[in-house]
Amino acid sequence: MERPTTFADARADWDESQFVVVGVPFDRTTSFRPGARFGPDSIRLHSWNFESYDLETGIDLSDVPIHDLGNAPEFGNAADMVATVREEIRPIYAAGKTPIVLGGDHACSPPCVEAYPTPGELGVLYIDAHMDFRASYLGDSRSHACSSRRIVDKVGAHHVVVLGVRSVSKEEVDDNRTIGMPFITAHEVAAEGIESAMRRALTHLNTERIYVSLDIDAIDPAYAAGTGTPEPFGLTPRDVKYAIGQVAPRLAGLDIMEVSPHYDNGNTSALAARLAREAILRSTMARSRR
Repeated sequence: MERPTTFADARADWDESQFVVVGVPFDRTTSFRPGARFGPDSIRLHSWNFESYDLETGIDLSDVPIHDLGNAPEFGNAADMVATVREEIRPIYAAGKTPIVLGGDHACSPPCVEAYPTPGELGVLYIDAHMDFRASYLGDSRSHACSSRRIVDKVGAHHVVVLGVRSVSKEEVDDNRTIGMPFITAHEVAAEGIESAMRRALTHLNTERIYVSLDIDAIDPAYAAGTGTPEPFGLTPRDVKYAIGQVAPRLAGLDIMEVSPHYDNGNTSALAARLAREAILRSTMARSRR
């Protein structure tokens, strides 16, 4: 059997599509276990595991206009990737469509935000085990360890909330005392529940549109072991599902990063594919109610 090369149910052409899937096979800033460059195609492959009909929403994804643009071209360094991804994503926003970006390490997320036509009016829910708030890491300001910092540079600290964090350097904590980016730890989510945590997050993210950047390592490695920097005591898949559902009425775009398929038997890729589908389903349902 030939391996699928597109995201499941992505049958629409560009002109009629509402959602556009883009792969970014880049992991040159990975700091522990490489392999996220294989994430986009693995997520696509595992997306074919699911029925097109969704029992919970009553929506059939075969009726939703989704287009798969394929993978962005090969890159040199991180700066090359950033420039290329910006140019790939800008036309999607310009056409009024919603990008669904499959990575790739988390360095691939900032250019997706930077491509937004009015980034100062955009909120970002940054779901990650790590704060990713270093000014530079190993001499590279575009490292995946700097991604939330680069997003803050573009949209402002008051328009970003990091959800699920449980690993951070003292340097990042010290810097953020001055900069003031809100964050909600995984420990707080466990104590107060995801509903309360998301109410707090959305109090900060009072913008008309919200972009969701999901590092799959935000989810506990018991559920998502196929990632480059697994960190115990994480969120559950249902926590993240709930968070996506709460943002869906204002969803500007979504990325799912840091899936490294060689470190498990496909469960993480399947989870990533299901969460991407969840974003499309929930956003479609919200549009139908307007």
